[in-house]
Amino acid sequence: MWSLLQPSQQTLQDFIARQRREPFSYPEVGSTGNQYMPVGYDHDHNRWQIGQGRAAFEAACAALRRWEMFPRPWTRIEAAGAPTAAGTTVAMMARVYGLWWLNACRIVYVVDEARPVRRFGFAYGTLLAHVERGEELFSVEHHADDTVWYELRAFSLPRFWMARLARPLARGLQRRFQRDSRDAMTRAVAAHPAGAQGQVLNAPVS
Repeated sequence: MWSLLQPSQQTLQDFIARQRREPFSYPEVGSTGNQYMPVGYDHDHNRWQIGQGRAAFEAACAALRRWEMFPRPWTRIEAAGAPTAAGTTVAMMARVYGLWWLNACRIVYVVDEARPVRRFGFAYGTLLAHVERGEELFSVEHHADDTVWYELRAFSLPRFWMARLARPLARGLQRRFQRDSRDAMTRAVAAHPAGAQGQVLNAPVS
């Protein structure tokens, strides 16, 4: 769904209500949690150090729960007040090339682990009303050396015909999102009273 005007709050809430009944648009639901992601998709895997210490980790967890990893002003998540829990349907809005694009996603699973490292996050997958099809995992980790890391792991393919025709542009937008999401999470952690006390490091893409 696209529009020249930014969707209203009522439009977003109506959109989410309709999409709650829709299925995922891809068969490999939950595969971002596996060691190997499904073949036939574009794969993205990025890890960045965004802080140091328990306070930074808690700030990063809070940022994920508030969907702050979606960089403004060109992206936004509307969850209609729903918690970050498996089954929650959300609207992802992006302003690209002068148009507002409205996409439907649903949280597939939540990660909340104490070992081997403290880890929190969740993955969401695309529904039929989305220009792409696939899944993305957002997670943060607190390691034994006290460093805090932010990880994005995703597989996707264009679904909407315009995205398929402009696939290189779509991939460029995905890379832009990854960089901007890293920066948004870094700012969220740095805004915590304890401060980030860390540096941003790129990890190899797998």
